[in-house]
Amino acid sequence: MQSFTYPVALTADEHDGGFVVTCRDIPEAITQCESPADCLEEAEGALQAAVEARIMDDLDIPPASEPVHGEIAVSLPVTTALKAALYLSMRDAGLSKSALARRLGIDEKEARRMLTPGHPTKAVVLERALHALGKRIEIKVA
Repeated sequence: MQSFTYPVALTADEHDGGFVVTCRDIPEAITQCESPADCLEEAEGALQAAVEARIMDDLDIPPASEPVHGEIAVSLPVTTALKAALYLSMRDAGLSKSALARRLGIDEKEARRMLTPGHPTKAVVLERALHALGKRIEIKVA
């Protein structure tokens, strides 16, 4: 089971003020914010950008660790989490975008767009693709 809720740490920036937000699982997901209230939104954006870059660069997306003392859990936006799950499932299956297109009976261009950051792929389309790979989606609201 994959989870796309990552632990982040907020560290007070003594020099510039505000806070630095880091994620030990995805070190390039780093940002700075003025107040703790802003940090969750900023952390979500940094994680989203880092995961999307990993997909585009064909890099691994590490599994999420459990938060330790002082860390807070931050989730990827739903569509980004679904794209990450599809990307990892395709990698695990050794499936190319062309092969996914054939399996789903769709145009290869449409299969490529499914994983493209910023493309407004509908959740139901990503769910269908994951189902074709033997995966199912569970939603958890905390």
